[in-house]
Amino acid sequence: MTTTSTIFRYLCLGSLAALLTLPLQLHAGEPYEPTWESLATYPIPEWFQDGKFGIYTHWGIYSVPAHVTEWYPHGMYMKDGFRNKDFYGWHTKHFGPPEEFGYKDFLPMFTGEKFDADDWAELFLKSGAKFAGPCAEHHDGFAMWDSALTEWDCADKGPKVDVTGKLAAAIKKRGMKFIATFHHARNWQYYPHEGDFDTNDPRYAYLGSIYGPIHEPGAPPSEAYLKDWRARVVEVVDKYDPAMIWFDGGWGRSHYDPYKRELLAYYYNRAEAAGKQVAVTKKGEDLPEGVGILNFERGRAAEILPTPWETDTSVYQNSWGYINDIKYYTSDYLVDELIDIVSKNGVMLLNVGPKPDGTIPEEAQQILLGMGQWLEVNGEAIYGSRPWKVFGEGPTKVAGGKRARRKADYTARDIRFTTKGETLYAISLDWPGNELVIRSLGSSSPHLEGAITGVSLVGYDKKLAFKQESRGLVVTMPGDKPCEYAYVLRITAERTVREASK
Repeated sequence: MTTTSTIFRYLCLGSLAALLTLPLQLHAGEPYEPTWESLATYPIPEWFQDGKFGIYTHWGIYSVPAHVTEWYPHGMYMKDGFRNKDFYGWHTKHFGPPEEFGYKDFLPMFTGEKFDADDWAELFLKSGAKFAGPCAEHHDGFAMWDSALTEWDCADKGPKVDVTGKLAAAIKKRGMKFIATFHHARNWQYYPHEGDFDTNDPRYAYLGSIYGPIHEPGAPPSEAYLKDWRARVVEVVDKYDPAMIWFDGGWGRSHYDPYKRELLAYYYNRAEAAGKQVAVTKKGEDLPEGVGILNFERGRAAEILPTPWETDTSVYQNSWGYINDIKYYTSDYLVDELIDIVSKNGVMLLNVGPKPDGTIPEEAQQILLGMGQWLEVNGEAIYGSRPWKVFGEGPTKVAGGKRARRKADYTARDIRFTTKGETLYAISLDWPGNELVIRSLGSSSPHLEGAITGVSLVGYDKKLAFKQESRGLVVTMPGDKPCEYAYVLRITAERTVREASK
């Protein structure tokens, strides 16, 4: 007996096959060719360098079990455990064995009935973000947009609304850049295609489905799968016109190389024809040096880097998606992270994970709004700024891994510098008390072009007393704080304050 869903599946497969045979519109004479040498010439957009702060969301079916990590759909099929946790046993206890209740069976519970794109976008705007958007597709293979390539998307199942489309409209309406992130390259090796799991059932595991096509463990991605991977990104690019794409790993192997080159050339040339600037951010060696913008996941550069880079991190300490046992960072901590990143020529992309009903946890909202309140007062030292000759004073953690330093690592001696035009900003990450001494700005400092002529505290309208001594610039601080954390001094000198890049 042929069911309606089976018929729809074959119609989708027919659409997928047709779309995958279409070549990308690459034409001779376009500015960017599908070669690494050509793609490396694409400039980093000014809006990215100026914006400094963006927000994105991990929202998907994984928010329903809300257990430990958004990698739950992988861990629940691992009988021997995953990340030192018994996901299989926990899933069996709460929902039944995965052989009987698979990941797809969470879909009716992924309702999104309270999802409001305008509410999300307004929160992002008030938080100070200059760009924002969703995780378009995570490793789990569920598309968070209205796709012609698959029935396994949020318009056909779960919330039954075009999440990406709604967010694109709401974010752009508020003057922010719209972005989309892609994590689906891992889908090929994400699910076990074995035993009695539904991931090994041809009714649910096929090209274009949530579980992907059945294949032998360790087999390289098929040509059809790689074309599908590329086609999904192109579909989002063509339908929603994102200003930035962030690719989260899983595609570093050479199998993806020709598809990456064609995709990036298409994306860049499309933007060029429209007179727009776009950005592509990447992990580590997923793209050759000079192609795309380097991303440190939950980490940061130890020093000023010559070209802009990105950190993606989360409001949550222990997850990206919503989970039942969330541990939150504070606004204070995240503001300090943002300042440190910006002082080293970086940009922060901050994640928040909504609940399955489409609401963002209240505590997460307050943390984001706290950042926005700080930026409303002190944003002149962040937006449009560039690094100085040194990033700051005080201890710093070498980044690159997933370790994130905690507030206890900061001391009152932690100062970070940024510049804008002729102005130097010195940002004290903690309140220094009655006196702040900035060693890098002493009378014998090799970093200054001339004597300091003015010092003011951003958000405070009275003059500050200061003197330049050999031990440093000594500033007498007022009794009143202009904000709750991280305090910005605006500094001018006799001659130009030069940027690190000059």
